[in-house]
Amino acid sequence: MPPVARALPLSWTSVLPPVAILVLIAGWGRELAPLLVAVVAAVLAGAVLAAVHHAEVVAHRVGEPFGSLLLAVAVTVIEVALILTLILSGGPEVASLARDTVFAAVMITCNGILGLSLFLAARRQHVAVFNAEGTGAALATVTTLATLSLVLPTFTTSEPGPQFSPGQLAFAAVASLALYGVFVVTQTVRHRDFFLPVLAGDAPTPDQHAAPPTARAAVTSLGLLVVALVAVVGLAKVESPAIEAGVEAVGFPPSFVGVVIALLVLLPETLAAVRAARRGLVQTSLNLALGSAMASIGLTIPAIAVASIWIDGPLVLGLEATQLVLLALTVVVGVLTIVPGRATRLQGAIHVVLLAAFLFLAINP
Repeated sequence: MPPVARALPLSWTSVLPPVAILVLIAGWGRELAPLLVAVVAAVLAGAVLAAVHHAEVVAHRVGEPFGSLLLAVAVTVIEVALILTLILSGGPEVASLARDTVFAAVMITCNGILGLSLFLAARRQHVAVFNAEGTGAALATVTTLATLSLVLPTFTTSEPGPQFSPGQLAFAAVASLALYGVFVVTQTVRHRDFFLPVLAGDAPTPDQHAAPPTARAAVTSLGLLVVALVAVVGLAKVESPAIEAGVEAVGFPPSFVGVVIALLVLLPETLAAVRAARRGLVQTSLNLALGSAMASIGLTIPAIAVASIWIDGPLVLGLEATQLVLLALTVVVGVLTIVPGRATRLQGAIHVVLLAAFLFLAINP
């Protein structure tokens, strides 16, 4: 008699993503009372935690670097959809929305996620060890993408202001997509070993003892991951009026709303990277950090280039002077951190301080 297939255990991580979608549908396009805003915020936090759980299940099944690549691309695709939705809604305040959102994502990933991961891993192991070849290649790709898409518009002269001409935008889009595609092939096919975790010492990690999930469990988690990420971005959009009101109430610049939303959208990757760093999987954390920054630029700019056909008004992509300084400092410090292939808590703390400087200057430009 063939064995009876057992049903997958029902847990809050399986129930919450569909519930979050229902909350999103109920709250979309409506003005929420303060109590409902709090409820949506609680569901949003739960959806973030559920997304991290399902991302780790899928990553355990497919292995590195596919797991971190999957989460980075999934979050970025939905983030791009959110950016395009806001841009196409029109208004003068959306002229620099893409730039502010992408730059915030780069600073959060390359300083916040990377720095926090290194700090936690070095605290656990005294020295965080990772593959300098793969991580250096990722940082070089992020630097090139950021320069082509966010720095050059400040200095080009074909259009007034920090923006590309249509031809320049098309070139930046094609170059970004091509460079991102080459990197993905390098990471997953040609030089996959450059992006695999490096373990300090001979002690095995908990993941080495845990049996990988079944194919059915992995597919289920993949579906729930997508549902949870859609809910995270959608609920962040639902919360945005309350965020805007809060930002205005405390006297912060309107552009800080984009920073807050970027922080919410990147929460799943941040938590996944932190949990990996605590288990000693520093390379997984760095793959998530730099891969997210790369996907944020490499997928957003081509999407913006296509959407620009229907966008009325200017599209500001060039960084301002303060942002240029922060980006240059991030790149220099990142190179000094990554080249040795080893980092201490000091390097992690430096990157976290750079993120704090970005957030402070976003509040007090």
